Amino acid sequence: MTDAATPDKPVRRFGGLAVYGERQSMAMLLLGFASGLPNLLVYDTLSAWLRDDGVTLELIGFFALATLTYALKFIWAPLIDRTQIPFLGRWLGHRRSWMLATQGFIILGLWLISGSNPQTQLAALAAFAVAVGFFGATQDIAIDAWRIEVADDSRQGAMAAAYQLGWRVAQIAAGFIPLALAQIYNWNLSYAVMAALMAFGVLGVLMAPRERKHVIREIPVADIPSRPWLERVEWVIRLGFIVVAALIIGTGLTDKADAFLWAFSGVMSSGAEAAVDGWMEAGGLTGVLTQFGWVIGGFGVLVLACWPVPRFRTRPGAYLAASFGGPLIDFFLRFGKLAGPILALICLYRLADFVLNIMNPFYLDLGFSLIEIGEVRKLFGVIAMSLGVFVGGWSVARLGLIRTMVIGAFMSPVSNLVFAWLATQGHDLTALFIAIGVDNLATGYAGTALIAYMSSLTSIGFTATQYALFSSLYALPGKLIASQSGKIVEASARAADAGGPPSVFKGLFGGLPSGSLVEGAAKSGVSVAGLGSGYMTFFLYSVVIGIFAIFLAFYVAKRQPAVMAAQKAREEAAAAEAQPS
Repeated sequence: MTDAATPDKPVRRFGGLAVYGERQSMAMLLLGFASGLPNLLVYDTLSAWLRDDGVTLELIGFFALATLTYALKFIWAPLIDRTQIPFLGRWLGHRRSWMLATQGFIILGLWLISGSNPQTQLAALAAFAVAVGFFGATQDIAIDAWRIEVADDSRQGAMAAAYQLGWRVAQIAAGFIPLALAQIYNWNLSYAVMAALMAFGVLGVLMAPRERKHVIREIPVADIPSRPWLERVEWVIRLGFIVVAALIIGTGLTDKADAFLWAFSGVMSSGAEAAVDGWMEAGGLTGVLTQFGWVIGGFGVLVLACWPVPRFRTRPGAYLAASFGGPLIDFFLRFGKLAGPILALICLYRLADFVLNIMNPFYLDLGFSLIEIGEVRKLFGVIAMSLGVFVGGWSVARLGLIRTMVIGAFMSPVSNLVFAWLATQGHDLTALFIAIGVDNLATGYAGTALIAYMSSLTSIGFTATQYALFSSLYALPGKLIASQSGKIVEASARAADAGGPPSVFKGLFGGLPSGSLVEGAAKSGVSVAGLGSGYMTFFLYSVVIGIFAIFLAFYVAKRQPAVMAAQKAREEAAAAEAQPS
C-alpha cells in the first residue's frame, strides 16, 4: 500500500462497486465523520445544553452565528490553497497537514467547552463555539480539496458517497450521544466524549493516501517596489474590508443582523440600528430581495477589498487580487462561454429540494403523529438516503460523471411529484413510507452527483478556493427563496377557495381519511380541500423550478466534453512547447 493517490484507471471490478473498497474511500468515510461532528455540536446540540442551564432563548439564538463560518468558508479558502504548514506539510502533504492541524484545534475547542459552565462563563463558551465552528469549516475546506486531488473523476462519486455517509453517522452521533450522556451524567462529560470521538478523524488523516503534489500558483511581485510600512497599513485596511464583507454576506445568508449590529453598534445611531432590524424583519418578496441585497453588497465589498489600487501597484493588492481573482479567472478561461451556464446549473441543481422547508408542518397537517414522522424520516429516511448516496457513487464509477449529473437533475422534480401524490392520500402510513423513501433515495443520488460534478470543475492549485465557492454558491438561492414556501401554500389555498386556478385540484381531496388536513385548514383559515390544493400547487411549483435545472443539465452535458477536449489539447500543446528541443 503506497502513500500516493490511486492511479487514474477506470473501476470495472464487481460492476464498479470495488471503488468503495479502495483506501481513499475508507479514509473518506472517517473524514466525513470528522466533518459532521463539530457542525452539529456548535449550535444544535449546544443549544439544548444552554436551555437546560437556564440561558434565555434570545442569547441561545446568538449562538447560531457560530455556524455562519460554514457558509463563509470561501473567504479564507485561498489561505488554505497558498499556505504551507511547517514540518506537518513535509510529513503529511499540504492537504493532510491542514486537516490534522484543524482537528487538533477542534479537539481543543470541544475540550474547553466541556470544561465550561454556561451560567458563569457564557462569553467564553461562545468564543469556544465560534472557534470550533471556524476550525470545523477550515477542516472542511482541506477535506474537500484532498478528496478532489487524491482521486480521478471516476472515483469522485464514491468519495462523495463515503463523505456523506460518514457525515450522516456523525450527525446521528452528535445529536443523540451528548443528550443521552447529559441525561445520565452531565453535559460536561458529553462534550468531553465528543472531543474524544474526533480521534476517528485523526485516524482518517493518518490512513489517507497523499494527494497529488500540491502546486502553489506563483504571484509575480518581484517588479513591485517593497514599501514595508505602507504595506502593513494597507493589509490592515484590506483585511478590515474583508471582515466587513463577511459580516454583510453572513447577514444576508442567515437573515439575522445580530453580528453586524454587534460589530458596528459603536458607530451606528439608534435610528440606523432600527432601520437594519426593520429590513431583516421584512417578509414576503421584500424580505427575499433584502437578503439578496445584503449578499450582493457583501460580495461588492469583498471585490473592493481585493481590487488593486488604480495606477499604483502594491504587493497586498497583487496578493489578494491573485488569491481571490485567480481562481475565478482560471475557471472562466477554462470553460469560456460555458462558465455562466455551469454556474447557473450549480445554483439551480438542488433548488427544487431546498424549497421544501415546510415538510414537518405538511406531515402534521396530514394527521401524522410526531412519533410516526420521526420513525419514518429519521430511521427509514436515513436508510433510503444512504442507499441513494451509495447508488450515486456507483453511478459515477460505472456510467460516468456527466451521465450521472444529468440523471441526478431529474431526481428532485420527480421525487417532488410523489409529495403531491401524498397530499391526496392524507394520513396513510404506507404512502408516507413510499414518499419519504423515494425522496430520500433521489436526494442522496442527486447530492452525490452534484458533489462529484463540482469537484471535477476545479483545477490543481485552486482546488480549495474553487470548491468552497461552488459549495457556497449552490445553496445560496435555496436559502433565500425557501423563505416563501409557506406563503405560497396559504396564498394558493385561499385562491382555491375563491375559485382561482388552484381550485382545479379541490376534487382530489374529497375522500381523505378522517382528520387529514382538518387542523391545518383551521389554523390557516381555509377549507380542507383548499389547503390540499395549496399544497398541490406548491409541490407542482417546486417541480417547475426543477425543470430549469434539467434543461441546463442537458445544455451543459452536450457542450462540456468538447470544451474539456479543447482544454486538454491546449495543455498538451503548452507542455510540448515547454519541452527542451
